[in-house]
Amino acid sequence: QVSLVESGGGLVQAGGSLRLSCAASTHTSDITTVGWFRQAPGKEREFVAAINWDYDKTAYADSVQGRFTISRDHAKTTVYLQMNSLKLHDTALYYCAAGRIHTDFTTQLWYRYWGQGTQVTVSS
Repeated sequence: QVSLVESGGGLVQAGGSLRLSCAASTHTSDITTVGWFRQAPGKEREFVAAINWDYDKTAYADSVQGRFTISRDHAKTTVYLQMNSLKLHDTALYYCAAGRIHTDFTTQLWYRYWGQGTQVTVSS
């Protein structure tokens, strides 16, 4: 069993930056993709970004393209989400998720492991 732990959330002013981290408890061939999702109050959880290392691919939601960057630290089994130029509508609970996924990184159903989430609040 793999556990995921997110960190790095907090309160930031609009235009500011945060870096989220997702640490996995162990290396496993059961994981080829890590994704970030977010859920704002009263809204459904939505895809933010994903990274796949089998095919060296990344994917981003249109709403964060050009502002967020997902990356991976191989040695530490950690995936990062660098969030720049934060906007009010980026406020949400951010989850990382992992699974053995080769295509369609945006679909939550394919992710087997989920973290508990880290809160990001952007203020004006």
